[in-house]
Amino acid sequence: MSQFIQQVINGLSLGSIYALIALGYTMVYGVLKLINFAHSEVFMVGAYSGFYAATFLGIDALDQSGQSFPLYLALVVLIVAMLVSATLGMTIERLAYRPLRNAPRLTPLITAIGMSLLLQNLGMLIFTPNPRRYPPILREVRFDFGGVIVTNIKLTIFAVAMALMVGLWFLVNRTWTGRAMRAVSMNLDAARLMGIDPDRTIGKTFAIGSALAAAGGILFGLDQITINPTMGTLTGLKAFVAAVLGGIGNIPGAALGGLLIGLSEQLVAGYISPDYRDAITFLILIVILILRPEGILGVVRQEKV
Repeated sequence: MSQFIQQVINGLSLGSIYALIALGYTMVYGVLKLINFAHSEVFMVGAYSGFYAATFLGIDALDQSGQSFPLYLALVVLIVAMLVSATLGMTIERLAYRPLRNAPRLTPLITAIGMSLLLQNLGMLIFTPNPRRYPPILREVRFDFGGVIVTNIKLTIFAVAMALMVGLWFLVNRTWTGRAMRAVSMNLDAARLMGIDPDRTIGKTFAIGSALAAAGGILFGLDQITINPTMGTLTGLKAFVAAVLGGIGNIPGAALGGLLIGLSEQLVAGYISPDYRDAITFLILIVILILRPEGILGVVRQEKV
């Protein structure tokens, strides 16, 4: 029983990271009906932004002296990374996607793949391909509950992710910006007639989704210890599967899908074999596309053709 609880705790922690990344995919799709494959590289840039921010703030000196990184500085690192990724997301939307707003759907999809490859190769050029050990923004503390090991890092990952997801729900459902996003997602032209600026709203959508991906990047670095410029490829694909599983375009669905993917991975790794932890994600994708292509919380929408 303790092993099962241990795997569930690890799965919820990992799934929280997938959920944060999946929210960016689902928000952009909900507004533009576009799969933003460059989002996985925004996640990578967010992780590196946190890495350099922590290094600039002197975490290495604190670590060598045995001192803990102050909590307020950890928050500064998180905010800096989220701002950098938000700026990058808005820049990608402005330069790569906005000029193709009225193009056939295949054109922006190919552009998204090209932007993903461009950012990944720029990352290898700027950050070097070598893996880097992530700064110990939080010093690990272990708690033993009857054989179940829980660390403060796992708890922090889950708590931060939940707080950000609740904040996103509040923003989307209780603020003017959220109403504008929902209006644009329903009908862009009608939203424009009602006085909403679609370009500004779409830019904000990219900014918010990218900021959440940056938070996921920092939490990923804390959880997995190392980062590299290709870290977004597989992690981004899993987050995309999470968005599809929950219902692409559905924000609660993306959160649920991320948690389920994380749980599935950890349970398969713990009870079957770690070799199959990646395969189970794509098996879930195949099954969900066959049995319920709209996702768990998605709804079937009729489209006029």
